[in-house]
Amino acid sequence: MVTHQDRVHRERLRSLAVNDHDFIESVLAIRLENVESSGLDPKTHALVRLGALLALDAAPASYQWVVGAAFASGATLEEIVGVLIAVAPTVGVARVVSAAPELALAVGYDIDKALERLDDEGNQL
Repeated sequence: MVTHQDRVHRERLRSLAVNDHDFIESVLAIRLENVESSGLDPKTHALVRLGALLALDAAPASYQWVVGAAFASGATLEEIVGVLIAVAPTVGVARVVSAAPELALAVGYDIDKALERLDDEGNQL
């Protein structure tokens, strides 16, 4: 039997898993938007946050949100991928390899599907 408390906890876990900003700000008392106080322009702010998320090996929902903010602020795909390359020497190759497929999904590219369409020599089927 699922109790009311079980439902509350499940809803909270779902909200955290999908990076529900309203929930996080209200329940955890964390202000997520600090563009003005950072002194950075919105695009730079979003790209810096992306670098931090990559360093932390963040959840896919976090990448989705920050990539959306970066695009909305005028960032290009080249700049977003550039952040991944720029943090590689600091965070390590293993972290970058782990983050690349999640970041690709956030920009609308499914690496797993693309790899399935390659033959043993790396040529498109």
